[in-house]
Amino acid sequence: MKMVYTNESQFLVTNVRNLIEAQDIKTFLKNEFAQGAVGEISAFDSWPEVWIFEDSDFEQASQIATNSQVINKGEDWKCKQCAESNDASFEICWNCQGDNVK
Repeated sequence: MKMVYTNESQFLVTNVRNLIEAQDIKTFLKNEFAQGAVGEISAFDSWPEVWIFEDSDFEQASQIATNSQVINKGEDWKCKQCAESNDASFEICWNCQGDNVK
């Protein structure tokens, strides 16, 4: 058994666990309910952790965990109707509501 990922955020840890399990890798969470013990134990010792059962799955699971933390920003785009610059997260132009059709 090896630890693959830990974070103070239960949401992020659960998300990584779900991504790993979607690839048929068996996992378990350690310290899932330990955050209530902060003060009695170190805050870092209470962070939830994703562990895998099979050591042979470690490389694949680690890659999944790493990829889940990468921000895929995309490319900014220019509206064809009004020529306004738009962030990649926008599907329509903030200025004229034109679509992002390239």
